[in-house]
Amino acid sequence: MATPNYGYEKRQKELAKKRKKEDKLRAKADRKAGLGPASGDDQRPEEGEAGAPAGAPPQP
Repeated sequence: MATPNYGYEKRQKELAKKRKKEDKLRAKADRKAGLGPASGDDQRPEEGEAGAPAGAPPQP
């Protein structure tokens, strides 16, 4: 049986923490500059914008 690679897990956790911190700092800088909420990454397209016509029924 293989042993868990705790070093890898720790590194991934540290990278995720660093990424989250950078995102928060970027969002704070954007707010300070008056740009409002960050656009792009975390915004979901509204219905009808994801390639289907606006009148089409949603696909399961």
